[in-house]
Amino acid sequence: MKIRAGVFFGGKSVEHEVSVISGLQACNSFDREKYDVVPIYITKDNEFYTGEAVGDISSYKDIPGLLKKSIRVFLMRDQEQVQLIRYPVRKMGSSVVAKIDVAVPVVHGANVEDGSLQGFLSHYDIPLAGCDVAASAVTMDKYVMKAVLKDNGIPVLDCVTLDVKEYERDENAAYAKVEAKIEYPVIVKPVNLGSSVGIKVAKDRAELSEALEYAFTFGIRVLVERAIVNLREINCAVLGDYEHAEASECEEPISSDEILSYEDKYTAGAKGGSEGMRTARRELPANLTNEKREEIRQMAVKTFQALNCCGVSRIDFMIDKDTDQVYVNEINPIPGSLAFYLWEAVGKPYPELLDDMVKLALKRTREEQGMLTSFDSNILQNANISGAKGSKGSKMR
Repeated sequence: MKIRAGVFFGGKSVEHEVSVISGLQACNSFDREKYDVVPIYITKDNEFYTGEAVGDISSYKDIPGLLKKSIRVFLMRDQEQVQLIRYPVRKMGSSVVAKIDVAVPVVHGANVEDGSLQGFLSHYDIPLAGCDVAASAVTMDKYVMKAVLKDNGIPVLDCVTLDVKEYERDENAAYAKVEAKIEYPVIVKPVNLGSSVGIKVAKDRAELSEALEYAFTFGIRVLVERAIVNLREINCAVLGDYEHAEASECEEPISSDEILSYEDKYTAGAKGGSEGMRTARRELPANLTNEKREEIRQMAVKTFQALNCCGVSRIDFMIDKDTDQVYVNEINPIPGSLAFYLWEAVGKPYPELLDDMVKLALKRTREEQGMLTSFDSNILQNANISGAKGSKGSKMR
């Protein structure tokens, strides 16, 4: 019997369109001998749609038209099955549109990749491919991620965080806070976004002001860190879980500016970016010595496991060419295109990568089912709730 895989993509995120590309790539790459794939599109209003048109990339040229010929659904768990229920439900006949055995989120950015969607899916006790709620939240918060990695002896750059109210209250104090800890040039980025969205380099206070104004349009908290002047960027993916993890090949993305931009990642060299990260400009494999390649691959696995990741994630590294020091820049818990091209470079085709992710999801579910989630207690028998108006103002005695 085939496994029914629900692939979720889109969502309320500035990386919505990239997620659509990544999600449909995954849908088209599952081994159809083993899997029945259910594409589930999440609109920018967080509504769920499925249907034949949802799985066709050409339909996304006209989103309103796509929704009209697709089926809006919601999730419901009935005994041991998670069902997609037509909304609004039919007055006559069944409203069950499909059933899924495992959820595969292929989403990017805040509100979806950061644990929000993972928490929603976990509520239905469905096996979840990829990071769990906690790991998703930690990896998507660049400051928290740095704190965890630093505690585990993994090199990261020092940083300063600012929130929008702090900045609005006293801009000069915000500048001074940064300048007291970090020398120019600096990089300013939103704390919880990926895909190089909202990022600028600042060489002085005037440019810092401009960079902060820009970053705050994408989030209420930003992170400022030293910009490495003589920089190489290297990316490496990891597949596995807390027990065992392996590293992919390393790549060196080629940027058109001081930092790798959204356009460098998704539209350079592609017709409208329709192939996602596959067509981004890169050296693959990266031109590294064997020693440096292994240093990065080992650090990638250590980073992945320190953050308790699961499934496939991509770790982005920086090399300061003046010192040859390697730093972890950030981790993408659900990387663009699921970084399948990095696995193809070491002989793992995309269908096998997806199969491995599902196996890890099922393994985690089996482990969690062996854990206690409740225990018998007589606390409710002894509870006495009192109050003039029901539970309002009540207290337990």
